[in-house]
This record gives sequence, structure tokens and C-alpha cells, in this order.
Amino acid sequence: MAVLALLTARPMTGFDLMRQFDSSVGFLWTAPHTQIYPELRKLEESGLVAGQDMPRGQKGTKRQYSITETGIDALRSMMNQVEEPRRERDPYRLKASYMEWADPERARAQLTAHLEFFQAAQILYQQQHDLIRARMVPLLRDRLAHVPTDQQEAVIEFKAFAYSGLVRKAQTEAEWAKEGLDLLDRLARNRSDSEAVAEAVARNPGA
Repeated sequence: MAVLALLTARPMTGFDLMRQFDSSVGFLWTAPHTQIYPELRKLEESGLVAGQDMPRGQKGTKRQYSITETGIDALRSMMNQVEEPRRERDPYRLKASYMEWADPERARAQLTAHLEFFQAAQILYQQQHDLIRARMVPLLRDRLAHVPTDQQEAVIEFKAFAYSGLVRKAQTEAEWAKEGLDLLDRLARNRSDSEAVAEAVARNPGA
């Protein structure tokens, strides 16, 4: 679905698609480079995209892909299917639920890494959201070039909506990590207080 959607903006080579998965669309759906070309071959065999050899340099060629009418119909069909919400494997919450088995400093390192990752992600998602609003994303400009003026607002609004969801998700993840770090601090204080009481009792057993 991601490949077909990208090709509705303009024809692209496999390398062009890899660049898109490394940049803007990569925030929404990651794909390894080794998956792009096999997927393009499958889509071409299915008639969803059409490939054309283009000159590259003086002697080389590159294959450029365009979405076909059949591909557009398939994309519409995919978009009209309701994606049922489903439970995900969550290694972060799984680890958190058993953190009493971790050394306190390693638990802190895990939560700090989580916090830093999602704080940075929130900034990136917000920047992409703002670029979409400002129509400064190159692929978006290519897409809008052949979209009727009265339909351009929907293109921008839906993309901004997707990224606003990522912004809020990253913010929630960062806040959760902060709560975990506060929890570690509170438990450490409680342990220190308990140890202090035990030492005081040991020094003054008759008190």
C-alpha cells in the first residue's frame, strides 16, 4: 500500500522509493531497502505498476515505475478496508512490568533511552507536520501539482492529521518514561529510608 501510494505522486525508480522510505514516509512505515525491489517486481507482475527502462548515464539504464489504473483501483480497495485495531507486542511495557529484576542503574538507562528517543521523535514529527502544512515537502508538492485545487485541502489535512497522531504518541511515550524515572527515584528513596531505620535500630537495639 505504501509503495502504491507513493507512486500516485509521480513515477519513481526503486532508488527514489528507497529515499522516500528513508525520509518522510519512513515516519509512518519502515521498509528495508532489500524489500523494495522484490515488492516492485511483484507489483509489476500483478499489473499494479508498470516499469519502463530509462537511460542512466551514457550506457546504463534504470527502471522507473508508474502506478497503473489497476494499481489505483487496488489502492482504493486497500484504503476502503477497515484496519481492525489489534494488540501489539510491547517490549517496553513488558520490561517495565518486571523491572524489579533489573539493576536500578540499568532500569534507569532503559527509561532514559526511551525518553530521549521519543523526545527527538516528537520534534521530527512536529517538523514534518509543519512542513506539510506549509506545503514545503517536495513529494507533496509533486502530488498537489495534479490534484484539483478544491481537493488539495483534503490531501494536506489528512497528512497533517497522520503526523499530529505521531506527535501525540511520542509525547505520551516521553511522559510515560518520565513517570518511570520518577518511580525509580521514589523507590530508591524508600529503600534509603528503610536502610537508615534498620541501621538506627541496629545501633540502638534497646531504644
